[in-house]
Amino acid sequence: MDDEEIPVHDLRTDRPTPARMYDYYLGGKDNFAVDRDAAEQVLASAPEVRVLARENRAFLGRTVRFLAAEAGIRQFVDVGTGLPTQGNVHEVAQAVAPGSRVVYVDNDPIVRAHAKALLPDDGTTAVVEADMRDPGPILDHPDTRRLIRFDEPVAVLFMSVLHFITDAEDPYGLVAAFRDVCAPGSHLALSHITPPERGADGAESAADVYKKRATSPAVLRSPKQIEAFFDGYEVVDPGLVNLPRWRPDDPGAARDAEAVWMLGAAGRKR
Repeated sequence: MDDEEIPVHDLRTDRPTPARMYDYYLGGKDNFAVDRDAAEQVLASAPEVRVLARENRAFLGRTVRFLAAEAGIRQFVDVGTGLPTQGNVHEVAQAVAPGSRVVYVDNDPIVRAHAKALLPDDGTTAVVEADMRDPGPILDHPDTRRLIRFDEPVAVLFMSVLHFITDAEDPYGLVAAFRDVCAPGSHLALSHITPPERGADGAESAADVYKKRATSPAVLRSPKQIEAFFDGYEVVDPGLVNLPRWRPDDPGAARDAEAVWMLGAAGRKR
C-alpha cells in the first residue's frame, strides 16, 4: 500500500465507507467485506447504481478534459476523490496540458495511502487527508498552498460526493467557501444523485442503506436544489443534465440517460 503505517482503527473496517463501496461498484479490489455486503444491499434495491458509478467516472474524464482543453484550467482541487482508478484527474488534465497541478482531498486513510503510492513524483500532485465538511484546513494545507494559486483560475471538483453531506452540515456553505477564495474565471464541476422519474422507491431504499450502515448517509436532491450549488457561477452548456448527456463522446450513448439518476454540470465563476 505505502511505506506509512495506518492505525487499524483509522481504517474503519467495522463500517462501510462511500469511497470503498464506490470502488466495489467499479469492480475494484480496495474494499472490505463490510463494504461489499453493504454495496450488494444497495444493488439489490437499485441495480443501476453500478451504471451510475461508471457514468460518473466517464463524466469526470469528460469534464476535466473540457476544463483543461477548452476552459484553459491548469490547476484542480478534487474534493472527495475516492480511491484511484484509471483516468484520474491528473492523468486526464496532464494529457491535455502537461504540468497541470492537482490536489486530491479525501478523509479516508486508505484513499490517502493508495493515492500517494500511485501519484507521480514530479511535484505536480498531492493528496490531502481532510474532511470536506471543514474547508478551512483544506484551503490552508501546505500542499494546497504549494500547488494551487487561488489568484489564478482553478477548477474545484465535487464528483459524486455532495450527496453525502446532509443539509444540517451546510453543503452550500462548504461549496461557497471554495468559491469565495477562487479567482474569477475559476470553475466548479459536480455530480449529484437526484430522485429518478422511475424507480424512486429503489433509489430511496439504496440511500437508506447508506443512512443506516455507512459512515455517511446519502441525500437525494432535486434538480433545483443541485442548481443552487452554482450560485455565483455561469453554468456552461449543456447545463445541469443527466450525466450521459453532458458533452458525450458518442451522442448515441445518451439515449437512455433518464435511467442514470445522477445529474452533472460545470460552471464558470463570474
